[in-house]
Amino acid sequence: MKKLNKSNVFIIAEAGVNHNGSMDLAKKLINSASLSGADAVKFQTFISENVISKYAEKADYQKTTTGSNESQLEMVKKLELNFNDFIELKKYAESKEIMFLSTGFDLESIEFLSTLNMRLWKIPSGEITNLPYLEKIGAYNQKIILSTGMSKLGDIETALDILIKSGTMREKITILHCNTEYPTEMRDVNLKAMLTIKKAFNVDVGYSDHTLGIEVPIAAVAMGATVIEKHFTLDKGFIGPDHLASLDPDELTQMVDSIRNIEEALGSSIKKPSASEIKNKQIARKSIHLAKRLEKGHIITTNDLAIKRPGNGISPLLIKEIVGCMVLKDLNEDSIMKFSDIQWV
Repeated sequence: MKKLNKSNVFIIAEAGVNHNGSMDLAKKLINSASLSGADAVKFQTFISENVISKYAEKADYQKTTTGSNESQLEMVKKLELNFNDFIELKKYAESKEIMFLSTGFDLESIEFLSTLNMRLWKIPSGEITNLPYLEKIGAYNQKIILSTGMSKLGDIETALDILIKSGTMREKITILHCNTEYPTEMRDVNLKAMLTIKKAFNVDVGYSDHTLGIEVPIAAVAMGATVIEKHFTLDKGFIGPDHLASLDPDELTQMVDSIRNIEEALGSSIKKPSASEIKNKQIARKSIHLAKRLEKGHIITTNDLAIKRPGNGISPLLIKEIVGCMVLKDLNEDSIMKFSDIQWV
């Protein structure tokens, strides 16, 4: 089972409702997430009638991906799995050595998920103003990941305050910058806001991505994200609200691999030569050489000297000190200047 590790970016492969209500597809999504190297696979748990009014309209992107002939409730009802399904999916995820997570969208679903001993809670952007919801999760005093799509700093501050007052310690909360448009245009990502959140609330931050492709989550990691969440699907051609804005399995693997590479590349904040490049110093740097043949007793001038590779002689930083010195023996053109060849006068 993969573990939450503060030294690594925690990558959530968001299956969401991309199973289309099929347990077979849900298990295949778990397989794909596990093979990608992601830390967790996350679903969405809900009782449709508890979450959506029968009069609620679809979002514009949902109308684009699933048509406008049905209500939001009718659309979501087709994507609902029951509680026993999630018990089975958690066991299956454990057998595939990947952490199981699911976002509960109503209080009854949260109660159920609490019986599965999940190690953290993911609060979606749409619940950031839901007081009973926030109080319910905050009371568990467990790790929380809070998405902030459609929010201003004031919304985040209010939600954070509720979670803390309900019993969750600040250090257990990670806040994700997010834009909820599917797909999100690059001009709307506003990735620098992630750093604003970190500075404003003194918490770990991350990024929940709905752009096409993998560039933005990789950039977020380079900027300091500790959590990345990204939707994926088995086939972007499937009918459903989120497939089109999701990664396919190969893209998911590429994203995970790229993030791990960036993590390693970030390295240390100390500027020093790496062990692998020390050997390159004398090859790539230069030292003081002779531009012409010099005879013993000659007083060195600037025109007598050249700065060339290799760099295993006297540093060019000392060239002004070398000018005016006397040569102690005959020296050939293009030879490396040595301290033993000269004398200060």
